[in-house]
Amino acid sequence: MIDRTRGRTDDALHELALDAVEAGIRAAHPTEVLRRALSLDGETLCVHESRYDLNDYDSVVVLGGGNAAGQVAGVLSELLGDRLSGGVVVTDDPVPAGPVDSVTGTHPVPSEANVAGAERVVAAAREADERTLALVAITGGGSALLAAPAEGIPLADLRDLTEGLLRSGAPIDQINAVRKHVSSIKGGLLARELAPATTVGLIFSDVSGGDVSVVASGPLSPDPTTYADALDVLAEYEIDAPETVVRRLERGAAGDLDDTPGEADPAFDTVSTHVVADNFTAIAAAREVCADAGFEPLVLSSSVRGEAREAALTHVAVAEESRATGNPVSPPAAVLSGGETTVTIRGDGTGGPNQEFTLSAATELPEGTVLCAVDTDGIDGPTDAAGALVDAATVDDLREARAKLKENDVYDYLDERDALVFTGQTGTNVNDLRLLLVPE
Repeated sequence: MIDRTRGRTDDALHELALDAVEAGIRAAHPTEVLRRALSLDGETLCVHESRYDLNDYDSVVVLGGGNAAGQVAGVLSELLGDRLSGGVVVTDDPVPAGPVDSVTGTHPVPSEANVAGAERVVAAAREADERTLALVAITGGGSALLAAPAEGIPLADLRDLTEGLLRSGAPIDQINAVRKHVSSIKGGLLARELAPATTVGLIFSDVSGGDVSVVASGPLSPDPTTYADALDVLAEYEIDAPETVVRRLERGAAGDLDDTPGEADPAFDTVSTHVVADNFTAIAAAREVCADAGFEPLVLSSSVRGEAREAALTHVAVAEESRATGNPVSPPAAVLSGGETTVTIRGDGTGGPNQEFTLSAATELPEGTVLCAVDTDGIDGPTDAAGALVDAATVDDLREARAKLKENDVYDYLDERDALVFTGQTGTNVNDLRLLLVPE
């Protein structure tokens, strides 16, 4: 998965970091995850502790969207065989999935293909009835890939809004509060279209805390946010949203439009959701690789958030303390974290949160330590890199490194020093994964 022909792999510590990160990503892949979460007992589908007698249904369909949705559809097709009636998913990583169509879309900014695919998902949901079992893949990346603009919102305006939200530095729950209120599929609206079908959500969580109402903007979940909340996000982060978006949100806040469905909505009576993988899935696998290599693992948190360059310095401080006092863990140590940091874009360069995280850390990393940070979907920001692998030697020009951080233009700096990590499409998305190795 990780392209070892690109980047630094010239010593054992760098190799260990890549081995551990790769193990984390693989552990969160649908082929691994669903093997543990799903089984078929005769004609009964088991999802965790829930059981669904397939004889009770006239049709079994697979729907959904996100980075991992295509892989989920492929696994379900293999498991269910001719019991599967059909379906459609929207993904940027399609694989053969029997009778399930995989629409190839774009991420992180939606395209016409995304909209067409989302419309097909909605159409299939509307055909479902009480004799339908709908297995719905909800994964990271679904907010962009399941792009179904609300009435009156052109795709061009949705694209502009998406770019503004992603550049703003707002946390993902607030970004998705806005997205839910300019969509005809998010914020529980897909559940409403599917009712009264038996709907089983298979969730690959890419959000801190695992709030399923935030993953892919919660198409199957009650929405605790409102139109007024969405307007507050635009104001707080000074996002210059298109007029069609502002007008819709203002109409909703004034009570002229129905808000997204809440807990009491009967649409959720036949919906169950199962988080089958999350950030800790990846962290745990990476931790095991480090432990096997003789490093004492310490998980800081699977919910690290905030500005990437600032969160990075906290990790540096842990490495310094470990070296100085043996706290909170003694070397050789492996410090792991996950979550989703953000970047408030003020410059006009190229990079991503994990690239900024690593370069910021590299400006102060203790000698001999190694840090790797990647987005588990293989896409860090609007780039072809998953993240980066750095050490203290990565920064050979401190003034230039700081200038690149200020300009949000770290990609080329890291690339020129063979520090970028490339994976291509990984088939999953469970947020960011970071590993800091502190040798003796």
